[in-house]
Amino acid sequence: MNAADPEFDVCVIGSSNLDLVATTARLADPAGDQLLAVMAAESIATRHVRRHADIVTGRALIGVAHGGENSIIVVPGANATVTGHDIPTARVVLAQLEVPLGAIIAAFRSAADRGAITVLNPAPARELPAELLRLCDIVVPNELEAEVLGGVAQLTEFGATSVLVTLGSDGAMLHDASGVTPIDPYAVSSIDTTAAGDTFCGALCARLAAGDRLIDAARFASAAAAFSTTRSGAVPSIPTAAEVDRFLQGDG
Repeated sequence: MNAADPEFDVCVIGSSNLDLVATTARLADPAGDQLLAVMAAESIATRHVRRHADIVTGRALIGVAHGGENSIIVVPGANATVTGHDIPTARVVLAQLEVPLGAIIAAFRSAADRGAITVLNPAPARELPAELLRLCDIVVPNELEAEVLGGVAQLTEFGATSVLVTLGSDGAMLHDASGVTPIDPYAVSSIDTTAAGDTFCGALCARLAAGDRLIDAARFASAAAAFSTTRSGAVPSIPTAAEVDRFLQGDG
């Protein structure tokens, strides 16, 4: 199978975490079954998901402030064992930094060889090797992450083709070869921003896989992220494509 006939539209090289928005006693590990069930319910292919017999599923502990902003503590669990080898073919490969850097580099190198679009969400922010940035078609940091990584100029100097900085309620800013293009925000009454960044990246990649230009995909992603903040929780807040379309038409 080649890039012209990939198995998937979007392949995500990332972590799976059970999001707990509370303090809790020690848990058993039903999270793996729960996450697989959620994926199946959303028609997400799971045949390439690997389970580790001796390491629990990762968890994210989320605190939400009164204004909807959040802070997250991540326990990587089995996510720390991801290798990035033997990834399926896809039009777009998305990764974030809750898995080992070596896994992302291996996955992106394979994706580049197949002609796929590579998208990196550098969260949680950390110093990144130029080897990885040279493999990135698009880097999607928020303002803080961009600052930690040395700014947009450094990201592009080290090899990133395009940098799309998300700005929360102020929308986003696209930096590419044509210059700097603002992505307008959408006015909503936010109650929880927990999944906004993930929603933005997922929607962006879905539209890129469908053939949208980056600027158009970014505008759709901005709308999806804004819509997600009007709901509580992580997975439950992520809208469907149809919901985003209605939102854009003013019927949401």
